Amino acid sequence: MMFLIAVAMAWTAPALAQVAGQDAKAAYQYAMDTAEAGYDAAKARCDTMAGVPHEICVADARAARVRIEEEVTAAQKNTLAAYTQARTRIATAFHERDKTRCGALVGNDREVCLAQAKATLVALQADARADRKAIEARLDANDVKIEAEYRVALQKCDAFAGAVKDGCVSTARTAYGK
Repeated sequence: MMFLIAVAMAWTAPALAQVAGQDAKAAYQYAMDTAEAGYDAAKARCDTMAGVPHEICVADARAARVRIEEEVTAAQKNTLAAYTQARTRIATAFHERDKTRCGALVGNDREVCLAQAKATLVALQADARADRKAIEARLDANDVKIEAEYRVALQKCDAFAGAVKDGCVSTARTAYGK
């Protein structure tokens, strides 16, 4: 079943590389179409099975498709919020897959499997939120550092006068994006 995930990921990389020269909207649509085609192919392979193995196979294919679609969507939006949302949705899709796998078990084994699946989901979602907060904190810290360095550069310009000072201030503004 992990094979399906690896195959799905292999489908996307060439697809994205092939359309890198095209505009972003076409590349996005191509990647989404490729993900859907990969899902359809995986699901067709699953249709040769019956019962629980069929359900597990379909759940694996669905989770792999969600992963590709969410990663492509996040890359297209290219925002921290989009990447966090994608990680959360991917975790949810794989949680659904894990619940399907647990359905094949009975008794305490099933309950333990479901509890483990839920714990994994909670951990992945918490990691996504924590990573987002850490990235935001690093970006804020970087902004503060740049502002401090800019103030130092302006202070150095105070040693000059006239056109030289104006040039120094202009250079500092350009260097620090002000």
